[in-house]
Amino acid sequence: MTDFWTTVLEFSQVTSAKIGNQLLEYFGQVQADEKADGSLVTQADTWADKAIRDAIAANFNGHGILSEEGEKVFPDNDWCWVIDPIDGTTNFTRGIPIWSISIGLLYKGMPVFGYIYLPTLNQSFHGYWEGNSGLAAPTDAFCNNQPIFTSNDAPSHNHFFNVCSRSRSVIQKDFPCKIRMLGAASYNFLMVANSAVLGSIEATPKIWDIAAAWVILKAAGGCWKSLKLQPFPASPGVDYSHISFPTLVLSRPELISVFEPFLKDVEISL
Repeated sequence: MTDFWTTVLEFSQVTSAKIGNQLLEYFGQVQADEKADGSLVTQADTWADKAIRDAIAANFNGHGILSEEGEKVFPDNDWCWVIDPIDGTTNFTRGIPIWSISIGLLYKGMPVFGYIYLPTLNQSFHGYWEGNSGLAAPTDAFCNNQPIFTSNDAPSHNHFFNVCSRSRSVIQKDFPCKIRMLGAASYNFLMVANSAVLGSIEATPKIWDIAAAWVILKAAGGCWKSLKLQPFPASPGVDYSHISFPTLVLSRPELISVFEPFLKDVEISL
């Protein structure tokens, strides 16, 4: 399987770099339309989604594809790529440089590889997660090809915790960390993976927001706690367009008891 993982990584690197270079031409220059679920989409999202899907189809015969702007019904294929062409579309349209191209690879419904690229920051994250897949996959996470790990620090007011716009109710006077809101679900999670923050909560992420980040976070040693539905294994025939997966991500399981009490007023949506 070594050659396979090398091929997957090189494909993700080349494809995301090519797409990212073009997206930089659109960055801060396009208008967004509101979709039925309230999220935003631009012509750049639509173009990038199709370009990535076309590249996968040309290089991985027999692999399924699920993407935010394309097919949203999970296919009945052993291998399936899950794509978010621009995670952080609002940031993208407003010229805020925190947005990413997210590419995840699932085997029999379970994420086994994730690659996330932030063109404006020249940052790439990738990881592998063997889990119980039976594949001979490594279990490692990287930022710009350097190994990353979650933090072992204890919470303090010199540490950070990320929230989304729908989870601001966690901000209370006795909250143990400083709060940050970055505007991109995948990057919120990645900051836990690389030990920059101790935890993160996203109230309404979709499967394409989390497929790649799930792998990287797990491989870096982090704790993924689903607050309602378990996202994986993904199920063939299911339409994922309106299913959210509220998630608490922490640098280690011991912090669940510290942060979970602050979640009681968070608006959890399915």
